[in-house]
Amino acid sequence: MSYTKTLYDTHIKQQLMKDLNMTNPFRVPRVEKIVLNMCVKEAIQDSKKLQSAVDDLTLIAGQKPVITTAKKSIAGFKLREGMKIGAKVTLRKARMYEFLDRLINIALPRVRDFRGLSHKSFDGRGNYAFGIKEQIIFPEINYDKVDKIRGFDVIICTSAHDDKEALALLKALNLPIKG
Repeated sequence: MSYTKTLYDTHIKQQLMKDLNMTNPFRVPRVEKIVLNMCVKEAIQDSKKLQSAVDDLTLIAGQKPVITTAKKSIAGFKLREGMKIGAKVTLRKARMYEFLDRLINIALPRVRDFRGLSHKSFDGRGNYAFGIKEQIIFPEINYDKVDKIRGFDVIICTSAHDDKEALALLKALNLPIKG
């Protein structure tokens, strides 16, 4: 069991019950899933670029991503409906907590000039999204084998009903949110 999951079960859950004035332990917010999404605009010309992005996302997430396709054609971007343009992976349970642990303790401290994540990135329903500009901040990625620096989106979906509860949960999990 990962450190983050153990911390949540032993300390954070009870602390959140007190802080948010909850009596039912099943009402306490928890992390339900983490979605990683990488869009590769170079995949329109060269499909090998997409395979390299899929390989990087596989190393970061620990499971194979799903290739995403364009939903509609956009002539200005030379994009046709059904073209492969990115990859996404959804992490749940043990892999989710392992990724969260690596993100908080290893990857985010390696970001250059990192001052914390914005507190304005909540969606109003308790989900938090932010972008990572370089995939090389994760130790699984070998810098010499990277063909291009790519970023990706991280969406943390929680069971919280509003942003205040989600912020309390993520701060308790030591996610460096400023403000």
